[in-house]
Amino acid sequence: MQTPNPSRILIADDDRALCRLLADYLQREGFVVDVAHDGEAALARLRNPAERPDLLILDVMMPGRDGLETLRELRTQHRLPVIMLSARGEPVDKVIGLELGADDYLAKPCLPRELLARVRAQLRRNAPLASGTVQAGNLQLFPGERRAQVGAQELSLTGAEFLLLLGLAQRAGELVDKTVLTRLALGRELERFDRSIDVHVSRLRHKLADASPAAPRIESVRGSGYVLVVSAA
Repeated sequence: MQTPNPSRILIADDDRALCRLLADYLQREGFVVDVAHDGEAALARLRNPAERPDLLILDVMMPGRDGLETLRELRTQHRLPVIMLSARGEPVDKVIGLELGADDYLAKPCLPRELLARVRAQLRRNAPLASGTVQAGNLQLFPGERRAQVGAQELSLTGAEFLLLLGLAQRAGELVDKTVLTRLALGRELERFDRSIDVHVSRLRHKLADASPAAPRIESVRGSGYVLVVSAA
């Protein structure tokens, strides 16, 4: 039986000691790990197909092009899962990172095993899905290709956004609580004061509305979760 190729992880952080620690830990867990110490070096690896990672761990505070600017740039071309890592654990920093397209966010210091759990969750969520089509109004999702479109308009979605929208579309018209959505989109449990799903929903709302006024809309049920509402024909 052929052994599957190990997933490739890129760590972009100017803290060299931390990079060595995390790289050693992830390599022991079976990953191929590359390291970059600034945003430009990280983007260069993304441009090279031979070095392109399956997942990026990206520090916010780096010299030159910081993590947020790097994230903004890479999201114009790449959809790989991104976990932000930062000593600045303020809620506003987390929200900004997620709004720019990060899939998940961890505040430093974090335990290597906690980061490992997030990495595995994101890689599982980005594994191939079953083929077929999910439709809700004029929204179509193609899980096998991880594509979504409203009418003929293609949506540019991150991995977390796609899985979140897929979970809502599969239950269109039904209330889906945030605990379920966190498991579906992020592969982990909902944490106290965690606004990750709220930020991903906000981005999805803008993308759906920009695609078409007749696109399904995501409505919130305060304190409970979200409903995908299909517009009447």
